[in-house]
Amino acid sequence: MAGRRRTLVRLWAVTVVAAVSVCVPAFALADDPIEEFVDPPHELASVLPTPLSDAFYTPPAGFENRPPATVLRARSVPTWFTSPVRTIEMLVRSTGSKGDPVPVVATLIVPKAAWTGSGPRPLVSYDIPISSLGHWCSPSYTLERGFSADQLSIQLLLDRNYAVIVPDHQGPREAYAAGLMGGHAVLDAARAAVRLGVSDLKPEAPVVISGYSGGAIATGWAAQLAPSYAPELHLAGALVGGTPADYDLLVKIMNGREVGSGIFLAATLGLAREYPELLTLLNDNGWRLAHLFRDLCSGQLAAAGAVPVRVEQLTDVPDPTELPMVRKIVADNKLGGIAPRIPIMVYHGRDEFWIPYQGARNLYDSWCAGGARVRLAPYPGEHFIVGALAIPAVANWVADLLDGTLVPGGCTVATP
Repeated sequence: MAGRRRTLVRLWAVTVVAAVSVCVPAFALADDPIEEFVDPPHELASVLPTPLSDAFYTPPAGFENRPPATVLRARSVPTWFTSPVRTIEMLVRSTGSKGDPVPVVATLIVPKAAWTGSGPRPLVSYDIPISSLGHWCSPSYTLERGFSADQLSIQLLLDRNYAVIVPDHQGPREAYAAGLMGGHAVLDAARAAVRLGVSDLKPEAPVVISGYSGGAIATGWAAQLAPSYAPELHLAGALVGGTPADYDLLVKIMNGREVGSGIFLAATLGLAREYPELLTLLNDNGWRLAHLFRDLCSGQLAAAGAVPVRVEQLTDVPDPTELPMVRKIVADNKLGGIAPRIPIMVYHGRDEFWIPYQGARNLYDSWCAGGARVRLAPYPGEHFIVGALAIPAVANWVADLLDGTLVPGGCTVATP
């Protein structure tokens, strides 16, 4: 059995390494990527992302004593947008899943044209679906180099003269699927942006938060946490689409399935980076795969699913998802337990087969039961189709949230 598992691991490694060059820079690869991960140390450091060689990302000594949303560093970075903008990268003090101080990177993009609308210039937090484990997959890295797939969506917001903040919401450990980390990062990035002193962007600016897929996890948690964590923000509303809200449902759908298993295991590792007690459940093959995955982007993680592996194969613990420790971590990161106080539009594909529509419906029901104002908008199509259809719509939805017309009072289910 051990020999069969080792063969499986090596086969998966070959599949992943063959795809890595698509998105991961060559400098990130070891000379022998298969041998590199055979026997990593059984410790958290061996499964964390490789640090980027840029001192900007290292927080100054004593940053832990600064309040959340403090700007620790800021610098101008290159811009690749078609309209004249100023782009500022910030290192911001935020809060991890367990309340620990952490540095978070965020990219602020402000049009150079003066804001001519009423009140201060609106700010949109565009929470990109990072859904990856390496630092070179993060928005700050890809936007600065001009190869982010989300540039068109951001450009449409800039065309309306909104300021846009793009947080690396997975935090310094690239904790994919860790809701509390993501929510804190989104809120602290927005708070830092409106306090930075940029022309036409004021602390009283109306803020809309928007995210799809992995970005919707961070957006939904930001909406839930805002009243207690960032009550001074003037949130006008939130857009959450294709939301992986119900992790129990995703275990049944994605665990061991082609394509989906790579993404699912990456999300499991993302949570383990914030909750290292989960790593104690790994067997040798679990540690090897966690080490291999530590720097991969979403495309390579999807490719890894070509050789599907179940999470149960990476541990010697029977029924690991039923352990009380696991159940608590999953519950602590499940959306729906806190009713947001801002209007929210939840949009989702009716024909989803990776992130079922039922999860969005359950989220809608939970938030509505708590008294939230929610519009549920089901759309025909699966995850990627609905995400593509939403690209031109998001800017319009943001405008409707700002003028208070997108989400009626109470809870409603829209007809597309």
